[in-house]
Amino acid sequence: MRRDRLVALIVAVALFMENLDSTVIATSLPAIAADIGTSPLALKLAVTSYLLSLAVFIPMSGWTADRFGGRTVFRVAIAVFVLGSIGCAASSSLTDFVVARIVQGMGGAMMTPVGRLVLIRSVDKRALIDAMAWVSMPALVGPVMGPPLGGFITTYASWHWIFLINVPMGLLGILLATRYIEDVRIRTSDRFDLIGMLLAGAGIAGMAFGLSVAGLNYLPRSAVAGLVIGGACSFAAYLIHARRVPAPVLDFSLLALPTFRASFIGGFLFRVGVGALPFLLPLLLQLGFKLNPFESGLITFSAAVGALTMKAPAASILKRFGFRSVLTVNALLSAVFIAACAGFFPGVPFTLIVAVLLVGGFFRSLQFTSINAMAYAEVRPERLSRATSLAAVGQQLSLSTGVALGGAVVEIVLRLKSASTIDATDFPPAFLVVAAISGASALLFRQLPPDAGSELAGGASLPATRADQPPR
Repeated sequence: MRRDRLVALIVAVALFMENLDSTVIATSLPAIAADIGTSPLALKLAVTSYLLSLAVFIPMSGWTADRFGGRTVFRVAIAVFVLGSIGCAASSSLTDFVVARIVQGMGGAMMTPVGRLVLIRSVDKRALIDAMAWVSMPALVGPVMGPPLGGFITTYASWHWIFLINVPMGLLGILLATRYIEDVRIRTSDRFDLIGMLLAGAGIAGMAFGLSVAGLNYLPRSAVAGLVIGGACSFAAYLIHARRVPAPVLDFSLLALPTFRASFIGGFLFRVGVGALPFLLPLLLQLGFKLNPFESGLITFSAAVGALTMKAPAASILKRFGFRSVLTVNALLSAVFIAACAGFFPGVPFTLIVAVLLVGGFFRSLQFTSINAMAYAEVRPERLSRATSLAAVGQQLSLSTGVALGGAVVEIVLRLKSASTIDATDFPPAFLVVAAISGASALLFRQLPPDAGSELAGGASLPATRADQPPR
């Protein structure tokens, strides 16, 4: 196997662990709660603590990779994640479990952006599209594979194996990273922006956590509103602070680059729909079609199969049509397939549902690959670490926004109907709303220059831009 593909596969497996683990325990909470002597409702703290840990530690990932080396930080991140996984499996109380999930989140927060940074610095730009096709899959496959896998393991083995399977995968990842990934680093004299880290971490945590639980009735609405508003205020304070320091922990000056701006803002809009699907589809299939969690998980997994079929043709499609055309048209096609889920009612053949999810998974995966690759087309090597941190924050918030928005629309429909029980007729508006937002990303992608990302797609090299010069 070519070295660049092997590096991409190593990073993809690590990211798959992180994406899978964020959803795999959803169907196993009752079994875990019974075993450690708590209630399933209280155990939701394990889900939210993981999200909080991710949000808080992502901003510091870029500086840490520059300071200590991408390969070193990547291996440590995997080790921390594995340590947290062992802690989860060994937990005998709610406190133990929540602490272990926080440790997992710390490792995951470093694994995702630093893994992408390692890949970008290890792979030639002309091979980046193919590499990103591997790395884009975990974000699509993990969330839809998590619930059925968690249900299967809990039903036929023990919930402990949900976490213990990470141990051999993590150890193998550390071994392969040591052998095949070069420790490429950019020497930096920048001081760590501790104040910025605290402000950005509090802002992201408040907004991500608040948005994640907004549609789930875990907390009172006043508490949710306080989290979101408090997080937004903290993040606004960070933006003011960032203008006054030479090396902010999150560098929004990168938005001056057309390709990064389109990837960040357009990608945010697009991922709202993608983030809502793993939340809305299982609810629809379980509450509307009366399927059990394992059955609904098997159906939603067809979207992951569609994503897997995309890897081979992605580079050829982008080289043939260019980033601007592919991103614009594919955003609309992906939105159509998300909107098609509004037509899922009891009586609709499951073969048709699977076909829609399968084809839709292909287009969504192509869009993910294109967005993730194009983000770094104009970013200079010395700013790559900042770009990966900022991109990871945008992804975290966009997926949380998708869950919150999807749940809010279903709740509004219930109120308008004055009903207390959710059925299949309550979901179509939610699918249509998130599909419209995802489709709106096409407007931003349409504004890209015709040759955007041409260097990645095998065209002429892109010229340097004034906005991409490193800050003085």
